[in-house]
Amino acid sequence: MLNLIQNPTRRWFEMTVEEILRRKIEEMEETISGLTKQNEEYRILIKDNGLKDAKKDYKDRLFKFIFGNPENKQWTLSLYNAINGTDYTNPDDIQFNTIGDAVYMRMKNDISFIVAFEMDLWEHQSSFNPNMPMRFFIYGGRLYEKYIAASDYYQYSSMLQPVPRPVCVCFYNGTKEQSERQVLKLSDAYEGEGDIEVKVTMLNINYGKNQHMMDACEPLKEYAWLVDAVRRHQSEKIDLDAAVDAALDEMPDEYVIKTFLLENRAEVKSMFLTEYNEEKVMEKERQEGRREGQQEGLREGRQEGRQERSVEVASDMLKAGGMSVPFIAQISRLSEEAVRKLASTLGIAIL
Repeated sequence: MLNLIQNPTRRWFEMTVEEILRRKIEEMEETISGLTKQNEEYRILIKDNGLKDAKKDYKDRLFKFIFGNPENKQWTLSLYNAINGTDYTNPDDIQFNTIGDAVYMRMKNDISFIVAFEMDLWEHQSSFNPNMPMRFFIYGGRLYEKYIAASDYYQYSSMLQPVPRPVCVCFYNGTKEQSERQVLKLSDAYEGEGDIEVKVTMLNINYGKNQHMMDACEPLKEYAWLVDAVRRHQSEKIDLDAAVDAALDEMPDEYVIKTFLLENRAEVKSMFLTEYNEEKVMEKERQEGRREGQQEGLREGRQEGRQERSVEVASDMLKAGGMSVPFIAQISRLSEEAVRKLASTLGIAIL
């Protein structure tokens, strides 16, 4: 008792710490309880809708899910052969090195791999993007960094160090008409000459396009058929979820990718929805960008118009004579310095 009286400050401080700790513990218990409740609601939702309790993030594109999946290397190799006119037969020759994290804005590397000492970079686009070479340039830098770190490459060697040659391909299946094959170049964006070039071959993989390539790669033809079927059903005014179901149900049984897609139906639907929403968001951003550009142009035009009128007013007042610079500036809404410069240009003496 004596100690408490002699040192009351210490006793008060200890009680305060206890209260803080107790409050923190109560807050943590409330947080844990809330998360547990949300988790249970999530599991009930999954069960009621017959969905898989997925452990993976299925926000990738369906194209990547099919052709960038290590489980389906044989389909990747088939597409590679169809593009390059080769006849490789061992899927294990493909070494995936896809970048999994976002490296530039919201973009991720879709598919990349090394085969036959060649660095292949594949991207899928559902809307035409003339800026793809810049994306490939960024991806390529990261991929070669990974390659150097994992290989015997020695950048300070006095001997030339070999590296896999890069091959950049963009697969396009947007709704706006594009040629079957075209080459996009980074240098097209330069104002003048530049020392770095990146070339990207864009291939149109809409159903019915590049028929020779489709015939050489059954999985690609089947993927193109599926996308076309979903769009067809969606045009019949049914929602995207039902359109995907209808397309999957009518897909011919002999299609090699059908079993894989049906086994992952929930994920396939999720990826279609993600890609569709991404298209809508990008289109909205483009429209907003155009509107902002138009509004900015109008603002600039109005500003230029006001400036011209101010100069005309000031010129007339200067030519009339007998008025001071401050008065002219006030009426014309030009600065006094601008009025003096205008007078000098007109060769008029001012008060």
